[in-house]
Amino acid sequence: MDLDLRLVRYFVTVADELHFGRAAARLYISQPALSKQIRKLEQQLGVSLLVRDSRHVTLTPRGKRFLDEARALLAIAERMQREHQPDVLRIAHIFELDTSRVVADAYTAARGDIRLVERALDSVGQFHALLDGLLDVAIMRVTPRLVAEHPTGWRHRLLRLEPMRLVARPGDPPRETVSLHERPIEVFGDAPGSGLYNAHGEYLTAFEGETGVALRWLGTPGAFSHCLAALNRAQGQAFLFEFGSYADKYALAGVPVHRPAELQPHYPWSLAWRDEHLPTAVSDFLDIAVDTAHRRGWRQFDPDAAPGWLPADDPVTAEITRSDVPPPARHEPRLDSSP
Repeated sequence: MDLDLRLVRYFVTVADELHFGRAAARLYISQPALSKQIRKLEQQLGVSLLVRDSRHVTLTPRGKRFLDEARALLAIAERMQREHQPDVLRIAHIFELDTSRVVADAYTAARGDIRLVERALDSVGQFHALLDGLLDVAIMRVTPRLVAEHPTGWRHRLLRLEPMRLVARPGDPPRETVSLHERPIEVFGDAPGSGLYNAHGEYLTAFEGETGVALRWLGTPGAFSHCLAALNRAQGQAFLFEFGSYADKYALAGVPVHRPAELQPHYPWSLAWRDEHLPTAVSDFLDIAVDTAHRRGWRQFDPDAAPGWLPADDPVTAEITRSDVPPPARHEPRLDSSP
């Protein structure tokens, strides 16, 4: 029997998520197509790997054993490929956010002999691709859940604290700051229970819970052009809670962008890598990324804004406390809901 490694990777993703919708989103295929591929793998093996019902996905006893075997198989296959590609480094980007692109540009300028292979993956997708040996370095948000569920086998380091901004409606007057309570706050994010809830969504949920600011979840349009089109179609007055690197694009398109008046949320991006002996290409990438962060002041809270905010349980908080970066602001009680 010739075992298709692609089907094995599909199974590992479903086993990680225990949810076909989330797994399909990570793999960028449809849910019916993923279900079909998993059935094909089970037919090849002659065993049932998963138990499915309308609400839950669980591993069978054979599925649990096969998961360990599948991870080992994928790791071996990846090591075999890497040994023949010492001049290749694999990274990923999250939509059109600029952190990974800036680092990739700096790396290519310094190591023109290394060929970058680039993909598009969200934070959780990057993390699992990293552990499966499909990426060499991840630039992602490290979440409390990832740290709790995967305490060993990888390492991470804070790379950037990206300020979040409030994007107004086209035609609104320019202002330096606005209150978080002046208008409803909208987000391009997938809400809990959507089946596509991710590391970005967990950050937004923490923001709601700690500040008392309710968010309108609009889903994830993807590329900036789709986000701008959605903003231009929007009805009613609201602010869009957006990454700073996207906010710069809105400003170039003539849309007003403001700093929050009460506090300044920052989105933490981290480098992540496997806890193993690192090839020179990988260690150089990490060194160049850290140097880029220091030169650009990425590990600092925005000095021109209100006190910085991060989720209270964010794993990078410990790094900030240990460094020369001022600790994030904690607000007790929750923000006053009055304008």
